[in-house]
Amino acid sequence: MDMDSSHSLCCILLLVLFGISIQYQCFASEIDADQTELLIVNASEASARKMPDTLFGIFFEEINHAGAGGLWAELVCNRGFESGGSFTPHRIEPWSIIGNNSSVIVSTDLSSCFDRNKVALQVEVLCDNGGANICPDGGVGVYNPGFWGMNIEHGKSYKLVFYVRSDKPINLSVALTSSNGLNKLATKTVVADNVSNWTKVFVLLEAEGTDSNSRLELRSTTKGVIWFDQVSLMPLDTYNGDGFRKDLFGMLKDLKPAFIRFPGGCFVEGERLKNAFWWNETIGPWENRPGHFGDVWGYWTDDGLGHFEFLQLAEDLGALPIWVFNSGISHKEQVDTSDILTFVQDILHGLEFARGAPNSRWGSVRASMGHLEPFDLKYVAIGNEDCNYSKYRGNYLKFYSAIKEAYPDIKIISNCDGSSKVLDHPADLYDFHIYATASEIFSNASRFDDALRSGPKAFISEYAVHGKDTGKGSLLAALAEAAFLIGAEKNSDVIEMASYAPLFVNDKDWRWTADAIVFTSSQAYGTPSYWMQHFFKESNGATLLTSTLQANPSNALIASAITWRNETDNNNYLRIKVVNFGSSRVTLNISIGGLSLQSSGATKTILTSSNVMDENSFTDPKKISPVKTMLGEVSENMDVTLLPYSFTSFDLLRKSISIRTVTTASDLESSF
Repeated sequence: MDMDSSHSLCCILLLVLFGISIQYQCFASEIDADQTELLIVNASEASARKMPDTLFGIFFEEINHAGAGGLWAELVCNRGFESGGSFTPHRIEPWSIIGNNSSVIVSTDLSSCFDRNKVALQVEVLCDNGGANICPDGGVGVYNPGFWGMNIEHGKSYKLVFYVRSDKPINLSVALTSSNGLNKLATKTVVADNVSNWTKVFVLLEAEGTDSNSRLELRSTTKGVIWFDQVSLMPLDTYNGDGFRKDLFGMLKDLKPAFIRFPGGCFVEGERLKNAFWWNETIGPWENRPGHFGDVWGYWTDDGLGHFEFLQLAEDLGALPIWVFNSGISHKEQVDTSDILTFVQDILHGLEFARGAPNSRWGSVRASMGHLEPFDLKYVAIGNEDCNYSKYRGNYLKFYSAIKEAYPDIKIISNCDGSSKVLDHPADLYDFHIYATASEIFSNASRFDDALRSGPKAFISEYAVHGKDTGKGSLLAALAEAAFLIGAEKNSDVIEMASYAPLFVNDKDWRWTADAIVFTSSQAYGTPSYWMQHFFKESNGATLLTSTLQANPSNALIASAITWRNETDNNNYLRIKVVNFGSSRVTLNISIGGLSLQSSGATKTILTSSNVMDENSFTDPKKISPVKTMLGEVSENMDVTLLPYSFTSFDLLRKSISIRTVTTASDLESSF
């Protein structure tokens, strides 16, 4: 035993003897003294392996108001008054009445001009601009606060669209105001002599003030009955005009995702099949989309973010779309395989909508929505977490056969785990989900070390720390997840894709903790788990090198090494990523063979904090975020320091020499 180790042991014994309580935050087996470890990186031709271009992406599910009131920029909540279903009397929340019972009566009926959205709002104005019952200042009517307040910003323009009908001429005031209606941010008057038939109205509102807790008002001072339907308010500055909230879209774009899986998740299944996500009810003009109640996560969606918009989102992100569709199974119901063909045909139509020629039946519908060329849809998943249902395999085979016959190039993803045993049905990939404590996620970094090396590859479509270690997004969770992804890199010969879940949460509607991005109507921040993913965004298609930790008794470290090309400076780099999941500072000796490095131009990026349970917040959104610094002189044999509970990336500038990637046996044979 050396002197430093003896001294540390004595200190520990003294602390115990004096009864001092030591908080032990470690999930691996180690001591709290500085440690020395050795990492050997082998950059020889034989050890290099190209990782999949699709390795890391994102997964979007309509949960936590991720889309409705989030990424989808629609500001009106319950725009068609349909959220309670097609019956009367009807719930219209969050719409509220402006005025009292002597001045206005608000109700609903089924008089809408839209066949799939029959509910309309009836506003009976009892007061007038003269006579005995004069309307209060500004008039009476209804207002909508959006999703916990509309974010209205000075100088920006907002497109208001609504349908109106009345037997008399109308004189309406439409306005964006503060939450109490006292401060007007934008206002316009809508006058029409004849709206006896349903009439579509467009109004451009230009904000003269800023308020993140605003509301939309529709008022009148003229006695009579007015019907409203399908009221929409959209900011004009959505991403590329495609309807996505710019700040949230930008946070996704910054991850450089190779793919996006959508629209769920349990959202696809529903507790009941009637509340599942059915693609053909979410396309075409937004006014005629019926919307549906997502009964798994407990809220209504107007489905403005529908099948077309998800495909457009993938294209805007430069990511491959992965469509998850219902397999005829909800949480509480199963369609018998003998009755599944109608569902199969529906999915074939959905594929034609995405990929068909613009003159095909469903391709023409896509073209009419503004996208003449087909979308690049190459992956589909049959169901979500359905493997244990008795009807799944029978249903799956019907979908599989029909899709492969019509679109043989599409890769099909099974819900059944194929990591430890051969699947009893054909598949191109198998889905794998893992939610667990931080220590369990860290331990599962080696989960695929012994996975089958032949057959379908894994799609880890949902991974995250969940439970007592998460809070609202802790450093501890991010470190465990980083270790898990390093394990995915090392096993990328059998893992084709991986994505974190869930992606978004509205701060007013936490249905699941934790999540990658937290937002309100006007703000957003990334949790440590979001920033952790930034360390892997150069891994897609990069070259994986063999990296081995020697003499690692603590089992608190995990590391990987890749080579990648920086598109900004056109230089080639060696990136070494190391998670220290322990409470000890570690001196890591890195020994690199088969690769020449420049002595300067290297950087170090670290994700850490003073407490493993630290979180980001709106008041301190980047408390835990990557910190990048320059490294001093580097060489093929050097020492670096790893802080306790940290994730560190070293980007070392390579000299101009190339590594030839070995991908096949013939490549390996010819490389010697």
